[in-house]
Amino acid sequence: MATTRIGLDRLPATARAAVEQHTGPLHKVVEATEGFNSEIAAHVTSATGAWHIKGLRTDHPRAWTQRREAEIAPSLTGLAPALHWRVETAGWNLLGFEALDGHHADYAPDAPDLPEVAALLRRLSGTPRPDIELRHAEQRLERYATHPDDLRFFAGDHLLHTDLNNANVLVNDRAPQGDRARLVDWAWATRGAAWLDAGYWVIWLIACGHAPASAEHWAAEMPAWHTAPAEGITAFAAANRNIWEEISTADPDPWTLRMATAAATWHEHREVV
Repeated sequence: MATTRIGLDRLPATARAAVEQHTGPLHKVVEATEGFNSEIAAHVTSATGAWHIKGLRTDHPRAWTQRREAEIAPSLTGLAPALHWRVETAGWNLLGFEALDGHHADYAPDAPDLPEVAALLRRLSGTPRPDIELRHAEQRLERYATHPDDLRFFAGDHLLHTDLNNANVLVNDRAPQGDRARLVDWAWATRGAAWLDAGYWVIWLIACGHAPASAEHWAAEMPAWHTAPAEGITAFAAANRNIWEEISTADPDPWTLRMATAAATWHEHREVV
């Protein structure tokens, strides 16, 4: 379920003042239009710099996502925007990230962003998993696996992002080639098999117009993909088909239906390869 978005101007005065201790007086506030997991999401500028601010009330059911992002941020150099400050006061948890230049990644077939996203996922697959509590992939997928034995394919000790929505990938065309993409929104970071993020990407690529074979071609840009047994990939496709079927049934809007169709298309492809 999407979270109701509010503006920074509706924060309690104490919370706003705590933010401005880090930023100085705010000159410009642009509320973000993408993503609805945060109650506060805005790009702000002041005389001392620019930030992207995310926030939730401390009693919000997903307040844990703020803590997760704060805990994991120090381990994500070169993968994600840096976390510069954190405020918890007046019933609010607020995070101040560096404001990145760039556009949301284009996942369309032959889009120039695809090699940059592949390079980003390769960097992620080689990043040591931080010593923080993370949910295990086999736990997250347990309800959706077709067979209990399938869960063994998803287990591992690698750091995963798991939400490869193109809106979570920012690409800066002015940065050095091969290092232009960054991943945002690490609330669903997970511990699991190294190839799973490539699998999550496959579904988004299909949703953005790729045939399953084309999507798997891009997944194969990650060395970890080649470590996955074929039956494990098929089991992962089946589990994600079940996930998106549940989501789209509960919330049948065009976006969720498109993802459900993509997941089903991939699973059907896997059953005949």
